Amino acid sequence: MTGPSKRLEEARQAFIKGDKQASALAHTHKAISQAAEKHGGAGSQYLGEMVYGGLDGIVTTFAVVTGVAGAQLGTSIILILGLANLFADGFSMATGAYLSTKSEQEYYRKEWEREAWEVEHFPDGERMELIDVYRSRDYSEEDAMQLVEIQSREPTRWVNTMMLDELGMMKDESNPLINGLVTFGAFVVAGSVPLLVYLVGLLVSIPQASTFPASLIMSALALFGLGAAKVLVTKLNPIRSGLEMLVVGGLAAGVAYAVGALLKGIGG
Repeated sequence: MTGPSKRLEEARQAFIKGDKQASALAHTHKAISQAAEKHGGAGSQYLGEMVYGGLDGIVTTFAVVTGVAGAQLGTSIILILGLANLFADGFSMATGAYLSTKSEQEYYRKEWEREAWEVEHFPDGERMELIDVYRSRDYSEEDAMQLVEIQSREPTRWVNTMMLDELGMMKDESNPLINGLVTFGAFVVAGSVPLLVYLVGLLVSIPQASTFPASLIMSALALFGLGAAKVLVTKLNPIRSGLEMLVVGGLAAGVAYAVGALLKGIGG
């Protein structure tokens, strides 16, 4: 753990322990400067897509495997439906991530251009809008006017302030294409876990009675691991997060298995 994440974690731990000295060390000029220099490390903005793409992948594929197993349709059907689901849903998720990021960035850019035009042509009105925003946050009129005076000295900073404080919009610096690729990769890699034992079974002999239990165990471990990995995004308790994901994935698989068992005779 490096950069701002390390400093923030140190500050959190100091708060939990009530350690004023440790908190002071986490807030020194040197610690803050070093964290700022390392902020936004390579790939950090794609961590959420990686974790949640992986979780979606394993839950959906796990549900397919358990549903087919419940219907007792055999290994070949599990592989056909599992792989088809894996790549089709992975592509769908990746496309959604790409289009969502691209659309949000285009909307932000359009609103930024509008705010820039208003700042240029109606500066007094924009100042009044920003003063009203600060007044609504319980700043005194004098303080609000002083803040606006500072923010409006430089046009680009002024527009960025209007975007954040008036519209509540933050610029997304991530690359839409990389977002999509990361989502697809995480979905396919994690989603392949429930299928691994069946794929290995194509190369070496594995007792058929052992494949589904092995898939269940591997999937449960992966679900717990990915759930625990969510703390990299949410900063919550890893054990609790892992167990929650295991329960959610288990329920989805249980429902799929029950449906498959109920409809196992429908194919004749």
